[in-house]
Amino acid sequence: MILRTDSKYPINRTYVVKLTRDATPESFSGRLENLVSGKHRDFTSTRELLQLMTVDLDADHGETKSTDVPLG
Repeated sequence: MILRTDSKYPINRTYVVKLTRDATPESFSGRLENLVSGKHRDFTSTRELLQLMTVDLDADHGETKSTDVPLG
């Protein structure tokens, strides 16, 4: 048996999503935090949350576009 040294769930891709007290499915808001870097950004919709995660994951792969804003 060969053991893989790379994790299926790398630590640098560990996030906490904190929802505001008044968040609802129709009014989804909160904060996304990367546990390793400590960087965080607030979001006001599910679309914005997914965009923040996409930008952060792209930056992790060195694929950040000049118009993207990384977590910070």
